[in-house]
Amino acid sequence: MIRRSAVLFLAALLPLSAGAGQAHAAGYRYWSFWERDGSAWTYATVGPSLARPADGDVQGFRFSVSEDSGDAAKPRGAAGFDTICARTPAKDGTKRVALVIDFGTPADAPSGEKPPAGRTACAQVAEDATTAEALASVAEPLRYDSNALLCAIAGYPAKGCGEQVATGGKESSPAESAETAGTAEEASPQDDGGSGPSVGLIAGAAVVAVLGAAAVWQVRRRA
Repeated sequence: MIRRSAVLFLAALLPLSAGAGQAHAAGYRYWSFWERDGSAWTYATVGPSLARPADGDVQGFRFSVSEDSGDAAKPRGAAGFDTICARTPAKDGTKRVALVIDFGTPADAPSGEKPPAGRTACAQVAEDATTAEALASVAEPLRYDSNALLCAIAGYPAKGCGEQVATGGKESSPAESAETAGTAEEASPQDDGGSGPSVGLIAGAAVVAVLGAAAVWQVRRRA
């Protein structure tokens, strides 16, 4: 009877674990930053204000709704450095960085806004310039929040920054958006590598482990 009670108790904990994972199912609407090696896009490991590309590099930005780096949409378009920078000759003391800017799809756009057509640009900047400086030279106005999260490129979107979007496409309230404005950047591998399981899953596993240990203790005590 004691063992059966323990099994039932542990079974009752499973929805808690599932609920913790589902609680993190919402995505965040933000600009993600990418680097390209050949034809493959890789989510950048640092933010654009820290990255210092070399002459000939191709980097990209994509606006979309995603939970984390694992499901983030990549920039679209196959143009390489030679194509993007074909009309920008090399110049001493500068470097050329090819940029791919993908404003995303209407489904990812904030309410009342329409994404502009994607574009490419060749930024010719100082040799020690960051990606953020390269982007500013070809796609102003840029907009950042107080945590240095990139909110808008070429003025898009006009408002909002890393706001949470529920699975069904419903946006969070303004208060919730303010509280979670930095979450997209925190969840981004530009901060933490982005290769681990979701926070919700880890939290759920921790709950099961702790409560499960308590159940075992109760069984041994009653025995």
